[in-house]
Amino acid sequence: MGALTGVRVIDMSNVIAGPFAANLFADFGADVIKLEMPGKGDSFRQMGPYSKDGKSIRWSSMSRNKKSITLDLHFEEGKKIFLELVAKSDVIIENFRTGTLDKWGLDMETLKKANPKIIVTRITGYGQTGPRKSLSGFGTPCTAFSGVTYCCGYPDRPPVSPSYSMADYNAGLFAVVGTMMALYNRDVLGGEGQEIDVSLYESLFRTQETIVADYFINNHVRERTPKMSGSASPSGTFQTKDGKWVVIVCSTDRTFSYIANAWGREDLKVKYAKTIDRLRDDAFIMQTTADWVKSLDYKDLVEVCHREGVPVDLIYSIEDIFNDEHYAARHDIVEVPDEEFGTMKMPAVHPILSKTPGEIKWAGPKLGSYNGEVYKKLLGYSDEELEKLKEQGVI
Repeated sequence: MGALTGVRVIDMSNVIAGPFAANLFADFGADVIKLEMPGKGDSFRQMGPYSKDGKSIRWSSMSRNKKSITLDLHFEEGKKIFLELVAKSDVIIENFRTGTLDKWGLDMETLKKANPKIIVTRITGYGQTGPRKSLSGFGTPCTAFSGVTYCCGYPDRPPVSPSYSMADYNAGLFAVVGTMMALYNRDVLGGEGQEIDVSLYESLFRTQETIVADYFINNHVRERTPKMSGSASPSGTFQTKDGKWVVIVCSTDRTFSYIANAWGREDLKVKYAKTIDRLRDDAFIMQTTADWVKSLDYKDLVEVCHREGVPVDLIYSIEDIFNDEHYAARHDIVEVPDEEFGTMKMPAVHPILSKTPGEIKWAGPKLGSYNGEVYKKLLGYSDEELEKLKEQGVI
């Protein structure tokens, strides 16, 4: 019994944000049916990076614990079958352009006729309303639109986009949160089915309270800086004597007192006891920190920081992660049997629930490998009916 056993999710989304949300549901026991186009499947199946023999390596983790079925909604018969599936499900996750399902005759009214309690979670680049609602949504442009890219990098160089799909994964998390709220409202408080509107850009913009307030109150525009925040000093990236890159941050007055103790500078501890004073003299504080870090090898730096309580960490590469004892102790990387590669390593289930932990039961399945189970056992179709639908190209 998983935490979400009994919840059925139709994942009709593609690529990252929607599939990641469905992935999290599947990790915790929800019955997630991955709906894909016959012969094509989710575009994520073909996305890089690739193995040496040209196979995409991302599918195994993103679609673990899901049941892949094929269904073409361009056919009237396909829509009919889809509504039969909706009648037996709790949640639909989709990330088509705004209004696409309506154009296909699968508007909310039609979906609610099939199942009055259905919850439809819609993930787009720019949301279901507003002048940009019909634009296609991709993570990198939406990250730029969110204001995040503007603040990333160095002031004398071009803005830097995150090197992974941050907007998509953030949006996936918000999709899960919104869907779980709707499930609680429906099943515990007696509410109705409803729609969840998640956008890629808002999943990042929502986390920027500081720059919103700073602009509103001070008319201050946060510019590009290698510092992680404009509210702490010291805070940033520093290089050790032996060439290691580390992050140190003193976001509270107490943590600054710890680093002043490590420096042996009681005078600075007193003079810069308050954040506002450190920020006024930020260049001096940052240079003092940089000089101190540069005077120590990484091993010695970590020893004194841990002794004094200074927040520090090595900037990890994936190789560092694979070799790290803490990651190993928490079983953060797991190896799962995989039809394509024999085995595949992937991030473990997170968060960790003490009574109903999640589980990886299988890696991403082959296209349509659960057609028999879903169409025959769940919807009651015969072998003959399935063969006919296959010949017609419906499944």
